[in-house]
Amino acid sequence: METKAKAGVTKTQEYAYDDYSLALLAKELSREEDYQMLMKRTSNYKNLFDPSTGLMRGKLENGDWVSNFNPEYPYYEYMYREANAWQSAFFAPHDTEGLIGLYESKDAFERKLDLLFSIPWNGNYIARNVSSFIGQYCHGNQPAHSFPYLYHFVDKPEKSQAILDSIMSHFYGMGEHGLALCGMDDAGEMSSWYVFAAMGIYPYSPGDAEYIVSVPLFDQIDVALDEQTSFTIKKAGTARKMTGISIGEQPVEGYFVSHDELKAGKPLTITTE
Repeated sequence: METKAKAGVTKTQEYAYDDYSLALLAKELSREEDYQMLMKRTSNYKNLFDPSTGLMRGKLENGDWVSNFNPEYPYYEYMYREANAWQSAFFAPHDTEGLIGLYESKDAFERKLDLLFSIPWNGNYIARNVSSFIGQYCHGNQPAHSFPYLYHFVDKPEKSQAILDSIMSHFYGMGEHGLALCGMDDAGEMSSWYVFAAMGIYPYSPGDAEYIVSVPLFDQIDVALDEQTSFTIKKAGTARKMTGISIGEQPVEGYFVSHDELKAGKPLTITTE
């Protein structure tokens, strides 16, 4: 029997998302049997949700929870890779509504998010690649980089925006030797996170051809796709609270715009007040 979880939480979460991405490919290839099999596995992350803590927690081979449980300690019992329980709690970009459904209500989920960004980091907990904090949220490494956008799913995009603006203001800049980052720029991800956040579009679930929308830093951004095609992102208003989204002339319901619409050159307008 295993006595350590061996990054079991991180692996389970990432494998669930990997299965989802492969399922999308299987569907495109008309491999229905593979699609159904893979989709069944995409909810495996739910097996590690501990209702008593509201967090993802490792299990031993016999099904018992790993204990004693310290959700703030990085890599605790090696259940998590390059993160702690808080920084691993909300990763299900393919099934965020399903993740929220694990809590008693959307309000309960929102309160848990509030704790993520407010419980002070313990400076005695030092771990490789775990740095640059807003509460328990760590921006110095990749595992939680989608979490600031989660307030969109409880219809509080203004709370997402406050976190995004804080991250862009405090964890990025120009240093003595050029670009200054708050952590590891694995494959350029740390840099590209800023570019997307500054543009007001972010690939929340990279397997899906769509972007979650926030308020850009700039009044207008022109993106050249090739010599003939470009698209424009416009910010209507000077405030940082998003009140409307339109693509072309059509208002958008919700907070996502499709890659195909942007690729076709349709302008994206983000209204603020």
